[in-house]
Amino acid sequence: MAVDHALQQLDELLKSIADSAVPLLTETSQHILGAGGKRVRPRLLLLAYQAAGGQNFDEAIPLAAAVEIIHTATLVHDDINDHGTLRRGRETVNSRWGGTFALLTGDYLFTRTYELMAPYSTELNLILAKASTALVEGETMQIQAAREGTFDTQTYFEIISRKTAALFVAAAELGGTAAQAPAEHVRALSNYAFNLGIAFQLIDDVLDLAADSSQLGKNAGIDIAQGRGIAVAIQGNSGAATGSAPVAEAENDISPEALQQSILRGATVEQAIAKGRKKAEEFAESAIAALNELSPSSAVDELRELARLVVERDH
Repeated sequence: MAVDHALQQLDELLKSIADSAVPLLTETSQHILGAGGKRVRPRLLLLAYQAAGGQNFDEAIPLAAAVEIIHTATLVHDDINDHGTLRRGRETVNSRWGGTFALLTGDYLFTRTYELMAPYSTELNLILAKASTALVEGETMQIQAAREGTFDTQTYFEIISRKTAALFVAAAELGGTAAQAPAEHVRALSNYAFNLGIAFQLIDDVLDLAADSSQLGKNAGIDIAQGRGIAVAIQGNSGAATGSAPVAEAENDISPEALQQSILRGATVEQAIAKGRKKAEEFAESAIAALNELSPSSAVDELRELARLVVERDH
């Protein structure tokens, strides 16, 4: 398939992007970029490009790489905040090299996107710049709400619309705009991506409750331990006294008992999982419905399948 081949080319591009004149930055960047990942965001961009009529994947691959690099940079920074020790099945940059070098690695990856985006139009650069701003805003809101004990459902959806859905939207808009699609088609792709991004994060938070670290490839149980995530949002309280939610330690998951004790007002983890999955399915269906505005094609069919896979995944 054309998109799968383009993703292989993207992986090769990511390897070259990791190279730095400073050997340590090369090592840390290759460590996280070489670990793979789901590549959902670049796949979304490439499928949106194809669904919008784009045919030259060489034009779209650097855009997809820029989106993936920004996503990866945020993961490196997240692992500093979360004290995470496992990411994509590997030791985190923070755990292996320490917080200072993890911070610099994330910064380095962010700066490499400038080079990737330099040949493109101001319009495309603005799409990615706005998404990057939203990511930082969402992460800031999340930490603040958890510390202040104001993590309710409304706040939760405001946060994930920024910290997750915004980059999904950017991926779809970059693909559609690069393919010179009509404005109404770009809007349809944007609506699809927003709903897909929300569904993706809901399932991510459900899996944080339901799965273990070996299954996820990252530390499980961190969200609720830090007073955030779907279970806490459903309860309307961060589950932590102001300012000091406990953090998952090193390689250990939070125990089921600790999870139960961390949720206030009596809701069970099972209830949170069920509600989270149901909402994710609703958003996935909204994503699929948005594609009705596009002309039928194999790429549109793959976008529909991607929405289904997002809610059915187990890691």
